[in-house]
Amino acid sequence: MLQVNDFLLRLSLCRGIGLVSKYRLWECAQQARCFNNIDYLIDHANVSLRSVSSLKNNWTSSALDQVVALNSQEKFITIADPLYPTTLKETYCPPLVLFYRGNLSLLHQPSIGVVGTRQVTNYGQSALRGLLPPVIKRQIVVISGLAQGVDSFSHELALKYGGATIGVIGTGLDQAYPRNHQALQDEVARQGLVISEYGRGEPPVAFHFPERNRIIAGLSEVILVVEAKKRSGSLITANIGLDENRSVCAIPGRIDAPLSVGCNSLIAAGAKPILSAQDLLDEFRLYNLRA
Repeated sequence: MLQVNDFLLRLSLCRGIGLVSKYRLWECAQQARCFNNIDYLIDHANVSLRSVSSLKNNWTSSALDQVVALNSQEKFITIADPLYPTTLKETYCPPLVLFYRGNLSLLHQPSIGVVGTRQVTNYGQSALRGLLPPVIKRQIVVISGLAQGVDSFSHELALKYGGATIGVIGTGLDQAYPRNHQALQDEVARQGLVISEYGRGEPPVAFHFPERNRIIAGLSEVILVVEAKKRSGSLITANIGLDENRSVCAIPGRIDAPLSVGCNSLIAAGAKPILSAQDLLDEFRLYNLRA
């Protein structure tokens, strides 16, 4: 008989089921307290035909048994766990399982999500050097995606100034993307926290990164966009943050700079322009923080 956490782990690792269908199956199972009758869930959970087919074909397969056994060796929390962050649970389609390495308590501290281009410029780096250290000093956790550019630079600043940082990755915890960030990912796990909703062996496929972005937005109280093109993953994160009533901020840039178009557009649409560290600290109203 499957218990709730066993059910959630198995469901999260079952291939061929979309995030929305997985969440609907979880909601149905939770409401009916039914974690062992897949036929009941198929009949009542309102999931896609593709997901129904995948459930029928994979749920009792030896392949899924092996994947579940492998990932049981990782530390993880589920959406049914009291340690699962409420801010994330209340967002649209939250992850059912978070695999992690590091200090899980960081999920419950004030946090800022920092996102931006992979081709960060000297301007972007200079802005982050001026803005983040006073925020880090106030024990605000820096959350980013461990990608090239703004992400990695933000994690490095947090580590340099003795702060806490969370890396949300789009692969299994046994992988790093890009590969040359393995040492940084290990250091973030050692001094902070690395989390993923993907099991061991999951590669860095393209659709993982928009999915990863919703977790960054869901965990962050404030989202800072540093440099972004007109169309970028950073703007996806910002728009998710707006949908979830997060405070979205952006660093303004030159109107003729391609990497400032996204930030300037966000500001024109109502995001807060950030000109100083105090501008950021003011967004954490409950903490009455001063630089």
